[in-house]
Amino acid sequence: MKILPPSLLIALAAIPLLRAEPPLNETVPPPDKTAVYSPVPPVVVAPEGGVPSDAIVLFDGKNLDAWEPEKAGSPGWKLENGVMVVVPGAGDIRTKRAFGDIQLHIEFREPSPAHGNGQYRGNSGVFLMGLYELQIMDSYENPTYVNGQAGAMYKQYAPLVNPSRPPGVWQTYDVIFRAARFAATGVVISPARVTVFYNGVAVQADVALGGWTRNKGYPHYEPTPDKLPLSLQEHPQAPGSGPVAFRNIWVRELHLPPTP
Repeated sequence: MKILPPSLLIALAAIPLLRAEPPLNETVPPPDKTAVYSPVPPVVVAPEGGVPSDAIVLFDGKNLDAWEPEKAGSPGWKLENGVMVVVPGAGDIRTKRAFGDIQLHIEFREPSPAHGNGQYRGNSGVFLMGLYELQIMDSYENPTYVNGQAGAMYKQYAPLVNPSRPPGVWQTYDVIFRAARFAATGVVISPARVTVFYNGVAVQADVALGGWTRNKGYPHYEPTPDKLPLSLQEHPQAPGSGPVAFRNIWVRELHLPPTP
């Protein structure tokens, strides 16, 4: 039998025991006093592999009507064989509709065969409220700085793991985003927060963002409206690379409390 050292025994003895029952002098309410019956959550139809009944479809392969180019005079991106593809030099695109707190589902495909290395290989991005970038790039056997690889909240949080699939294979982000809250004076009451599942694997777990995404310098906040458009990035690629493609994009507007 292993004998624990006296110092460890003293430390363990100082830890309070977990209570299975409340102390005798504590009044415990009956079960019906802790049961809540209203408000009743609304019913949402959620078909397997389909779109929830309360979702707003932003792209289903039929048209690009929900999107517009950010750059004046830009032709925007293309619809090819039921998918949306980035057009080099066309600039970013954004939703015509503005969003705040959301659940987002988006699928993307990296160009195959892969060309280039690092940040010039299949690079794009999802900008939540047009401000906070969830990085999209080909991170399959393609090293770069870790807070800039796929699944990263760009320049803020590296992904917990790298579940990237090979180029040419469809991949998925499922995101819960909570917008920052500001006081009337412009002071941040609570920062924006993000949870991300990448190909079904948690890569960001309720992280608090330090502010808007910055490539140079550090993130910081400025007061913003409660809702802003969602943006997708057109990023320079290595010569000879094909375009990043997107499909099956939808959001659900969430009605979260004012503060966490």
